[in-house]
Amino acid sequence: MEVFFRRTLILIALIMVVLVFGIFLTLVIESVPSLKSLGLSYLWGKTWDPVNNIYGAYPFLIGTLLTSFIALIISIPFSFAIAIYLGEYNAKGWLSNFLKNTVELIAAVPSVIYGFWGFLVLVPMVRNFETKFNILPYGIGIFTAAIVLAIMIIPYAASMGREVIKMVPSNLKEGAYGLGATRWEVIRSVVFPYTKSGLFAGILLSLGRALGETMAVTMVIGNTSLIPDSIFSPGNTMASVIANEFTEADHTVYLSALIELGLILFLVTVIINMIGKSIIKRFTND
Repeated sequence: MEVFFRRTLILIALIMVVLVFGIFLTLVIESVPSLKSLGLSYLWGKTWDPVNNIYGAYPFLIGTLLTSFIALIISIPFSFAIAIYLGEYNAKGWLSNFLKNTVELIAAVPSVIYGFWGFLVLVPMVRNFETKFNILPYGIGIFTAAIVLAIMIIPYAASMGREVIKMVPSNLKEGAYGLGATRWEVIRSVVFPYTKSGLFAGILLSLGRALGETMAVTMVIGNTSLIPDSIFSPGNTMASVIANEFTEADHTVYLSALIELGLILFLVTVIINMIGKSIIKRFTND
């Protein structure tokens, strides 16, 4: 039975590898017309004009990275605060269960709902903020999309952080308290060092979620193919431009250019995950 179970796990793991490789191979094959026609200049091309067969992915790459990393910066303090409170300060009881269920519910809400909320509620608020500080009052743009993304990804890092914090051995914390440490000193000197790899893994999971988000971002980012002048300017991400224009692609190179955007997004996600895994490994070894 044990041999059968082990072989089953190996088979499932191999199937997952084949699926990922199959996705990558499909994207590469479908991107061949674009690769032949546009070459590597596609990556740093600054103009996207399908009418004149000019395609440059640089504005969308910048938009994707800006929205994702700004969202990550906004979400980290909230994610860690929720994780520490539910994992250390209030790990049991009705309030803890209520908050935990609420956080998990945030993760379960469809992205289009966040898009509607962002468009109807957040966009006017951002527009008023921009007006007060003499910024062009678009309302929609990179910053608005990043706020929506931040709210969407908070549950991922918070849930993983809560679980790893609860796994800290009680004897380590009790020993620190016995030496006269305060609650904050225990969290800083015991909990954080013990859980740093898990906390970083939660951040990495959140970033992966932000990079690939489509619908909510599409509804509030402005959907312009220009390079954003600031974080308050309208823009586009790789996922949002694919969602907007895929059904409109009326010739081979146009369609292939959109699929190549998907390939770039795939590679960016893989590279960021590889970098994150190496950092987690270094943290664990330390």
